[in-house]
Amino acid sequence: MRYAPIDKELFINNRKRMVSELKPGSLVVFNANDTPPTNADGTMPFRQNNDLFYLTGIEQEESILLICPGFREEKKREILFLRQPNEHLEKWYGHKLTKEEATAISGIETVMWLQDFENMFHHLMVMGGVEFVYLNTNEHYRAEIVVQTRDARFIDSCKAKYPLHSYQRVAPIMSKLRRVKQKQEIDLIKKACAITEKGFRRVLEFVKPGVKEYEIEAEYVHEFIRNGSKGFAYTPIIASGKNNIVLHYIENSLPCDDGELILLDVAAEFANYNSDLTRTIPVSGRFTPRQKEVYNSVLRVQREAMKLLRPNMVYFDYQKEIEKIMQGELLRLKLISEADIKNQHTDNPAFRKYFYHGTSHMLGLDVHDIGNMHDNIQVGSVWTIEPGIYIKEEGFGVRLENNIWVGEKENIDLMKTIPIDADEIEELMN
Repeated sequence: MRYAPIDKELFINNRKRMVSELKPGSLVVFNANDTPPTNADGTMPFRQNNDLFYLTGIEQEESILLICPGFREEKKREILFLRQPNEHLEKWYGHKLTKEEATAISGIETVMWLQDFENMFHHLMVMGGVEFVYLNTNEHYRAEIVVQTRDARFIDSCKAKYPLHSYQRVAPIMSKLRRVKQKQEIDLIKKACAITEKGFRRVLEFVKPGVKEYEIEAEYVHEFIRNGSKGFAYTPIIASGKNNIVLHYIENSLPCDDGELILLDVAAEFANYNSDLTRTIPVSGRFTPRQKEVYNSVLRVQREAMKLLRPNMVYFDYQKEIEKIMQGELLRLKLISEADIKNQHTDNPAFRKYFYHGTSHMLGLDVHDIGNMHDNIQVGSVWTIEPGIYIKEEGFGVRLENNIWVGEKENIDLMKTIPIDADEIEELMN
């Protein structure tokens, strides 16, 4: 583990909050993610299912959490199932959690080995007064599910064996719980932001004409890992020249030429919690007058957005307000005209030629964190604010992104110490 143990009270309280949302006579199951294959006998790095981590703090593969709050025997109301350590596993893959270690991490007193799951699950399903079975699915609004998950396979087998139980979705409950962050979660996101800042400051000193995008990527990952992160919170976007108008350019292979801008959408994770930073910097260390003019327009939009992202506002209403502000900036930049606005189609407004994505998304264990975008913005939620202007005909774009913790009285910028003013960027690069 690359980070100090998280206080198990976070996971204990998360489970209590989750249980309070269940119907009487319920049982709920959370499965670990699979370890995705590559080719031959290769695998990708394991990443725990975020809901399972949120409720247990356990990062080990093949783990299962079973909760049956109404079961008569108190010790079996929460059970964590793990792979049983053995000599073969230890030789090939290293240490696996003991029952005592798992309890210390999660606060779950009853830990059993995986081979006991089927019998215990059957016992609870038929003898535990269970009527409602809550199972987990990925219901993120941007999810593209093309591979069957461990959770999905479990749903199929469970319904085949027990067809007459009432099956419920636990995803809406987890969405409701996870969007409002606990203090310990904010501390971990702050740490991810602090590591991201170190990486960005390192890159400001490194960048000069002729460096390759992947060399910049290497500077980031070096700084992230040496500070206790497992690495990137998401695939890094290091886009110089014409590629910085491409929202998800991830090839990171080109040289950075004098006079160009580099869009850096790169951030660190820490303890599975994510940050999400974007900055746009000049390769030469100096913006051209036009580049700075566009840059400052984007910065003004971001600062206005920070004021508007407030509790009890619906995200899509907030987005409409940002689009009005952006329209004004595009007029100022002479990218659109009053005639363009007058003649625009409601489904394709004039501003969309230069600003073609949403301004914000929730942030947490997922970079695009779960939560209902049609609900009111919640006190305690964390959001990105990332406006951008992309000018294909001029060959460059600018995007700026910070992470905001929504407070009851005012918002807190978790990235307020990360350089963003154009003059400061130039000063640090020179």
